[in-house]
Order: sequence, then C-alpha cells, then structure tokens
Amino acid sequence: MITLHEVHEQGDEAIKAAVLAFGSRHPFNGAGPDAEPNWKWAEKHFTYLIEAIMGMATPSQAGTTATVRRAENEAIGFLLAVNSRPNYRCPICVKWQQS
Repeated sequence: MITLHEVHEQGDEAIKAAVLAFGSRHPFNGAGPDAEPNWKWAEKHFTYLIEAIMGMATPSQAGTTATVRRAENEAIGFLLAVNSRPNYRCPICVKWQQS
C-alpha cells in the first residue's frame, strides 16, 4: 500500500500541498498550531483511510492489486478535495473521537 510520504514524493505541487495539509491535521498532543505535524499518526490515518475506502470488499486474488490501487487513488482524491476546505478534520480522528 502506498504511504503518505510516497504520495508526497511522487505528486505534483497540488498533491504535495494536500499531503502537508493532511499532516497539519495531526499535531503532537499539546503542541501549538505552528508545530511540526505528527507524521507517524498522519501516515497511520492515511493507511486507515485507504482501508476504509476499500471497506469490506473481498476482491478475487487477481483483483486485489487493482482494488488497492483504486482505494489509494480515492484517498489521494480525498486529500485533494478537502485541501481547499479550511479547518477540515481528519475523518479517522473524528471516528476515533466519537467512539
């Protein structure tokens, strides 16, 4: 599965900005608003986002790679879509806070 770091490294400027914005939604606990993001959590939440998009799909062995690739592309699309929205919250963080 692709990592957030790989998305940043392989992406164009819009994707890089979206990755940085997603990272900024994951500050260290107690850190100020301008603190470095907690990239470990951002990476985990990006992976969880891909897994959530894949959902309960049970692809055939031959279709597993294609299913993962589609989910990765949708997750990247999500990052691009919310990047232009100020103060959006990571859906994984929201889900965990509600449980």
